[in-house]
Amino acid sequence: MNTKDSHSISWDRVKTEFQRIWGYKDFRPPQGEIIRSLLSRQDALVVMPTGGGKSICFQLPALLQTGLTLVVSPLIALMENQVQELREKHLPAALLHSQLPSQQRRQTLRLLEQNRLRLLYLSPETLLSSSVWSLIAHPRILVNGLILDEAHCLVQWGDTFRPAYRRLGMIRSTLLQLKPTQKKFAIAAFTATANPAAQQTIQTVLNLNNPQSFVVNPYRPNLNLNVKTVWTPRGRRSQLLKFIQTRKKQTGLVYVRTRKDSEKLADSLKQQGYQTSAYHAGLSGEERREIEQAWLKGSLKFVVCTSAFGMGINKANVRWVLHFQAPFLLSEYLQEVGRAGRDGKPAMALTLVSEPTGWLYPEDKQRREYLQENWRQQYQQANQLIKKLPKQGEIKEISDQFRNGAITLSLLHSSGQLTWQDPFHYVIHSSSVSFPDHNTKAIKQMTQYLKTNQCRWQFLLEAFGFNQAANSMRCGHCDNCLK
Repeated sequence: MNTKDSHSISWDRVKTEFQRIWGYKDFRPPQGEIIRSLLSRQDALVVMPTGGGKSICFQLPALLQTGLTLVVSPLIALMENQVQELREKHLPAALLHSQLPSQQRRQTLRLLEQNRLRLLYLSPETLLSSSVWSLIAHPRILVNGLILDEAHCLVQWGDTFRPAYRRLGMIRSTLLQLKPTQKKFAIAAFTATANPAAQQTIQTVLNLNNPQSFVVNPYRPNLNLNVKTVWTPRGRRSQLLKFIQTRKKQTGLVYVRTRKDSEKLADSLKQQGYQTSAYHAGLSGEERREIEQAWLKGSLKFVVCTSAFGMGINKANVRWVLHFQAPFLLSEYLQEVGRAGRDGKPAMALTLVSEPTGWLYPEDKQRREYLQENWRQQYQQANQLIKKLPKQGEIKEISDQFRNGAITLSLLHSSGQLTWQDPFHYVIHSSSVSFPDHNTKAIKQMTQYLKTNQCRWQFLLEAFGFNQAANSMRCGHCDNCLK
């Protein structure tokens, strides 16, 4: 799909292509404004609820323009879903990830070299791998845009788990230096959940240039939020069974926190005659695809899954989401409950929590403490390692030489004590990094939500910066409002 410069694209043409490719007559607000913004090469920060049609906002401008739009995405399952949908429509999109068969990888790299792709999906790590970067950085490859999909992952994972996220802010300036004929391109970040602090982090790390902000209130009047206290492991299982027994014909999701938990619970439910499957990031692409398809078609009514399930999987008639274990962060919670009731019909979200003191049933408390201790240890290890690192250097050498070297550089960058000169070279300004309390605060906030007596939607709106809407909010349909 070729076109001249983006400025010559008429709005009639945009709407015609939208209708031709996706079959919809018109955009839902603020889709149209976001598309205009990206077509005029303006940076954007987009926070729209799950199911709000975010992917169309960057896919359409990419398809209408000459050149390549890079879509940085956190999960292979998410990339596969979006690219498969685009390919079924015969659109020039591809993906690159570590599990790709070598023949498919070679074919994608060939298409990339020949400038025949409009959308290329890849993880931050793949984008910054030497083989892929050298190709994208070549002057003959026209890069038209950089999209960060599920941008909350930069905030949740960028410091310790996926340090490559912290280097994305240097991509644009480096590519423009290497491509003298290119003047500019837009960077846009898309997510369903980011509070004002997370929005600021995304903007800073990506070096967004005066971005247009599109932040949509996440309130869903059809989604009923509930939290139930359980007193024993047995009580937790019986509450789950009671809940799913009364919803046998409805589509739902059971969320757990780890791969092991998903397999253990799915096996237990199968033994009791329920048709279900465990879903997590450790499964092969083929296995994940099979489970997704069975769930989308309705032959599997529910899946026992980790947070890996749901991002980018579009199913409108999910009637319930049950958290067998509560997420650690409110942003994860809002993402996951948001999978229910996208069709606007009533939907139920239930979270099971072990009793608050932790005396009788300490499981949830122990899990939170373990996570916090893990973070603390990573900061301690980083502080020990900083003393050994050269003040200036190259990330590959540091990663090869020091275990957790990349994480240490990421933590230094996060605390403002390191600058990236390009996506690969750094300069350190300080020799220690203090443990920030924002991780602990975020976990505390989730605990407060689970224990609160106020309207649950009001709590969420306040937490995500919608103070004005929260002022007059009493949803009337969460467990606290109904008491």
